[in-house]
Amino acid sequence: MKICVFGAGYVGLVAAACFAESGNNVITVDVDQAKIEGLKQGIIPIYEPGLKELVIRNQSEGRLSFTTDIEAAVKASLISFIAVGTPPGEDGSADLQYVLAVGRSIGQHMQGYKIIVDKSTVPVGTADKVRAAVQAELDSRGVGFEFDVVSNPEFLKEGAAIDDFMKPDRVVIGTDNVRTAEIMKELYEPFMRKHNRMIIMDIRSAEMTKYAANAMLATRISFMNQIANLCERMNADVAAVREGIGSDSRIGYDFLFPGPGYGGSCFPKDVKALIRTADECGYEMLLLNAVEEVNELQKHVLARKVLDLLGDSGADKPLAGKTVACWGLSFKPRTDDMREAPSLTIIEELLANGAQVRAHDPEAIKEARKTFGDRISYSTNQYEILSGADALVIITDWSEYRNPDFERIMADLKEPLIVDGRNLYKPDRMQLAGFRYIPLGRNGSGISAGGK
Repeated sequence: MKICVFGAGYVGLVAAACFAESGNNVITVDVDQAKIEGLKQGIIPIYEPGLKELVIRNQSEGRLSFTTDIEAAVKASLISFIAVGTPPGEDGSADLQYVLAVGRSIGQHMQGYKIIVDKSTVPVGTADKVRAAVQAELDSRGVGFEFDVVSNPEFLKEGAAIDDFMKPDRVVIGTDNVRTAEIMKELYEPFMRKHNRMIIMDIRSAEMTKYAANAMLATRISFMNQIANLCERMNADVAAVREGIGSDSRIGYDFLFPGPGYGGSCFPKDVKALIRTADECGYEMLLLNAVEEVNELQKHVLARKVLDLLGDSGADKPLAGKTVACWGLSFKPRTDDMREAPSLTIIEELLANGAQVRAHDPEAIKEARKTFGDRISYSTNQYEILSGADALVIITDWSEYRNPDFERIMADLKEPLIVDGRNLYKPDRMQLAGFRYIPLGRNGSGISAGGK
């Protein structure tokens, strides 16, 4: 099929490359000339495992192209995917200006029947707004071309987006047109060869599905973080609790790991947007308001532990003269994304209390420099930042941190203190090795349950 994808960001670029990989002719459109020129040269603006190779291969084989020419892209394509940003406004609502701008552009340039697909995460009712924007442009041109608007939310995990797209858990299609549903089924058929995971529903339900899914996952994370905090106070072990509740088939084990709070481009934004959508309907989302509040509090937990362990309570800057080494900056492993990352809050709080901060991350150092500049120091070597540091704080669970050289850590740190925000190690083994080991929610027996 002939497809154009508006937006060469995370969602758009992954979708374009994967659709091209399945044999379609795909044009990727973006208003950022520098980004488009870079993509033509194989320069990928984001880090996502496997994406660069996929883009370069399909571009070289002529199935994937990049342009700023909106008119040519619309005219050449049957299906136009809208995959532009929907950043949160000051009130938490999704900003639809870029989505609607694309809708207007399509209406200005289309010359026949088109399928317009909302791939961006958008609130319920957005398809109606896109339809109105397109129709207004057609009316102003005095033409009556047919078109359909479809909701096709993405369910991509950063760090595993290619696999998620090529082997999806589900593909949700929201449409009120049987013919359009069949065309979308044909487009996604190459990704359904082992199992048909296509779910067809009405447009508004599809729009709601994306928000509901992310809100549910965010709720599980905040719930488990509160259980971990309670375990610390009750002398229980959150790892054992996770094993106990996860074995219930109604609950399962996914998204039950405690940590320093969720971040990234989806969960914070989508929780806020769903709360705002409910507000507009006169309904208060009590649970999601609590989920958001818990998450913001959780982002301070690791810094507060460092303060309790190393701080001079009587000083204006309790951590003055202390050096803290941080492993992990991105909000999760296998990405360089630092949007709403817990590391931002943790490091700012350490700096505000007078600490010197050194940081390592396999991919996110460039992004971190945009926020912290030279207020912290960086290294591409995870051990280099440990020399003479008063503590090591683990923020992101990169695989590089799971089996480190503990003897080297012990030798390099001024004091063998590790504050582990991801519970990567077994407390009993760490204590036997001579570390002062502070995990989350594991102040109990020290028996290893689900730990490492």
